[in-house]
Amino acid sequence: MNIIIMGPPGAGKGTQSAKIIEEYKIPHISTGDMFRAAMKDKTPMGIEAQKYVDQGELVPDSVTNEIVRERLAQYDCENGFLLDGFPRNPDQAAALDVMLAEKGRKIDVVLNIDVPTDLLTERLTGRRVCRNCGATYHIVYNPPKVDGVCDVCGGELYQRSDDTEEKITTRLSLYFAETKPVIDYYQKNGILRTVDGTLGMEHVYEAIQSILGGGNK
Repeated sequence: MNIIIMGPPGAGKGTQSAKIIEEYKIPHISTGDMFRAAMKDKTPMGIEAQKYVDQGELVPDSVTNEIVRERLAQYDCENGFLLDGFPRNPDQAAALDVMLAEKGRKIDVVLNIDVPTDLLTERLTGRRVCRNCGATYHIVYNPPKVDGVCDVCGGELYQRSDDTEEKITTRLSLYFAETKPVIDYYQKNGILRTVDGTLGMEHVYEAIQSILGGGNK
């Protein structure tokens, strides 16, 4: 099964992705991972991407698309994949359709985890991280036993600089502006399925399972 997962920061996309790849035995392919691997392995497109990264510039769609093509051609994608962070615009979505069609494949479903902005802000601003071991907490949903102290190692908990309300508002605005055209693209193609991300973690996954039709256990 070839799946794209979408969702704003704080929607729980990472948690649901981990469950999907475990059950369906497919690789989780994120944009960041693809770029790092291509540059590390010095593939032709990885070398090209490195030039833009070194100059602090955005990697153009033409290079990004070819890196995706290289990754999807690897053996572990033969039985499907879970794409995360790509496509980021309708042109990339169209390019993905073409590269898959060349192999007689297509995207089966696009999962869009939907959560209201105010709840996303609450989730993200409440996150706290241990300075020592990196353990993550939430002041409402997963608080430490002692306020400000890590349960694991006793280290100090802090709020990341990008988890402030002002920066989160900016991040979310950019996300929704960037992804709306992509959501519209897949909506028109009839393969977009929206999941209510306000439900409990297990209920969200149950909704995803009902869309995907059960796993391959």
